[in-house]
Amino acid sequence: MNRVEEAIAHWPYVAPLLRPPSTDGEYLEVVKTLDAVLDAGGADESHPLATLAQQIGETVADWERRDPMPEPADGAAMLRHLMDVHGLRQSDLPEIGAQSVVSAILAGRRSLNVRQVKALAARFGIPAANFL
Repeated sequence: MNRVEEAIAHWPYVAPLLRPPSTDGEYLEVVKTLDAVLDAGGADESHPLATLAQQIGETVADWERRDPMPEPADGAAMLRHLMDVHGLRQSDLPEIGAQSVVSAILAGRRSLNVRQVKALAARFGIPAANFL
């Protein structure tokens, strides 16, 4: 079997990895796929997966240019945005505390503390400054 025949035989498995997302949920799946490809060796430019990582990375970059993360006015706005993007409920954020604590933060009755900011930054892989 030559390379083209192999590509054709495997295309049904590869094509979905290259399809641009159309929803936030699909975008998150593309990001997870990119992370998996990078972890499998695609971060090394000499690895056979590097081209796939580059293609998926461009798909992620295109999405982020089209739907950029807003510059939040405060930590509550950033938290609300991340909850929307990741499809999270208040009860899905144990690093902040009980649902009532999350509710108070989102309502502006309470601010995020340093421990909560560090935990959220680690969970979402973004700088802590985004919550300040």
